[in-house]
Amino acid sequence: MPIKLQVARPGLTVHDARSVKPAPKAAAPVYQSAAYLAWRDAVVRRAGGRCEAIDAGQRCPKASPRHRVFADHKREVRDGGAVYDVDNGECLCGAHHTRKTAVARASRRFA
Repeated sequence: MPIKLQVARPGLTVHDARSVKPAPKAAAPVYQSAAYLAWRDAVVRRAGGRCEAIDAGQRCPKASPRHRVFADHKREVRDGGAVYDVDNGECLCGAHHTRKTAVARASRRFA
């Protein structure tokens, strides 16, 4: 007869003590427009669905459909980059997109 093990529930719960909660994240309406979707498709298609980031002289091997890729503005729109200019776009995997966005936000904060 098999022995049944009882597993105790975790004793710690998560509590958000912030007095002011951040607003839920919402995409700007421009990112749902037909023009933006066409731009995104053109940027990803031009890259062959493969991340265009270069690390140590090698292009990142991540590509769709196995990996999620993003069309990203080389120069961010809020920094004066053209919204629908395909030359201002690059295809990035999730890791490179997150890293690039964090660097851009940090540079804006400390500028």
